[in-house]
Amino acid sequence: MASDPRIPSSQPSAIWLLTFTDLVALLLTFFVMLFSMSNVKIDRWKEMIDTLSQSLNPARAEPAKVPSAQYNISSVFRKSAINLDYLTPVLKQKIERSEVLKNSLIVPLEDRLIISLPGARLFAATSAAFNQDAGAALFELGGVLRHIDNQIGVNGYSEEANAGETVYKSDWELSLARAVAVANELKRAGYEDQIVTFGFGNSHASKLRSLAEDQGRLLSRRVDIVIMAVGGEN
Repeated sequence: MASDPRIPSSQPSAIWLLTFTDLVALLLTFFVMLFSMSNVKIDRWKEMIDTLSQSLNPARAEPAKVPSAQYNISSVFRKSAINLDYLTPVLKQKIERSEVLKNSLIVPLEDRLIISLPGARLFAATSAAFNQDAGAALFELGGVLRHIDNQIGVNGYSEEANAGETVYKSDWELSLARAVAVANELKRAGYEDQIVTFGFGNSHASKLRSLAEDQGRLLSRRVDIVIMAVGGEN
């Protein structure tokens, strides 16, 4: 017996799937079209990748490598130096009380203080041996310098090695020997840092020709104690 088409069937219809499939296909096509029309900013994209990489995989901090080459420049640590403006009147008072050193000149400069000791009062002619009481006077002066940490140097000058018999072959050797003698006396008084000594011989004598003969002769045989504004090395 044939069924009546006017009677609704009890089986569900799947025709809606066609409409759903068409809708999904249209949406997919729409998003593909939007993606194809968009422009990706490469710089911002790389920044985002780098940020995510650092956040998700942080790099471990490596300790700084210490140079180990043969000729590395090492750090120099200096001691605390005393102010030269404070030290100058103290040294002046000490020198004025000494019969041997009272004619010494004290020359303050921007970065150093120079004490010019009269070589004729300290040493015999053409000799690096101290005169009587000269060593004691330098020892007392070293008693003041032993309490400072400033870097100290001693410069010797001479223009007399050829004036008579001497064990020194040149003014340079004589001036250096006198500078070393003064430095050793300061060390013996208690100054602990290294003292740099130089001998200049008569290399600066030409600059003293404009002075009076007696004054020029006195300064040409001087020994300078140079007190720097910086401290010695630790």
